[in-house]
Amino acid sequence: MDDTLLDLFHIEMVAQIFRTAKKKDDIDSCITKLEAMGYRVGQGLIERVLKESPRFKDELEVMKFICKDFWSSIFKKQVDNLRTNHQVVSLLHSSLVQV
Repeated sequence: MDDTLLDLFHIEMVAQIFRTAKKKDDIDSCITKLEAMGYRVGQGLIERVLKESPRFKDELEVMKFICKDFWSSIFKKQVDNLRTNHQVVSLLHSSLVQV
């Protein structure tokens, strides 16, 4: 699918959800709906990508897969930078904004 069509679809979908908001409290509900939709789409994408992949041995393999394969298939580029504190937190950095 062309990226422009996907962008336009995304813009219209978000606008339609926010058109239903009448009060301030409704806006919070709209944000919750969008977050839930994003979570479900992400979950579906990762399930589809991992369908044919072998299981990962450790967290390092998971992070390599996310940074190289998954990120590339979604954004058509690799992650610019990966930082970790070698405990729990990993920070992915990618400049995805197109000007």
